[in-house]
Amino acid sequence: QVQLVETGGGLVQTGGSLRLSCAASKRISSLNVMAWYRQAPGEQRELVAGMITGGRIDYGDSVKGRFTISSDSAKNTIYLQMDSLKPEDTAVYYCWAVDAGGQGSWGQGTQVTVSS
Repeated sequence: QVQLVETGGGLVQTGGSLRLSCAASKRISSLNVMAWYRQAPGEQRELVAGMITGGRIDYGDSVKGRFTISSDSAKNTIYLQMDSLKPEDTAVYYCWAVDAGGQGSWGQGTQVTVSS
């Protein structure tokens, strides 16, 4: 099972930017899926952005054009660049990965708070 550690959360004003990082304990090239999800209080966890083996990238509708997912294989890390942040982006952001055997793993989460 892959271990995931997220960093980079914090407090930012509306319109600001943050970059989240997710470091994996395995080579990310060996993982079938790596993605970012978020969960706001009282809400269900939702997909923010995901990368699938072969290069496919998907974004949640609410973040398209504002957030960018990327990866650095040398560091076994994926990133989530978040620009033009809004108060409704406030949530705990989780990293998720699926290994070659189909087993999924979650990170511990990092809090992002956007003040109005």
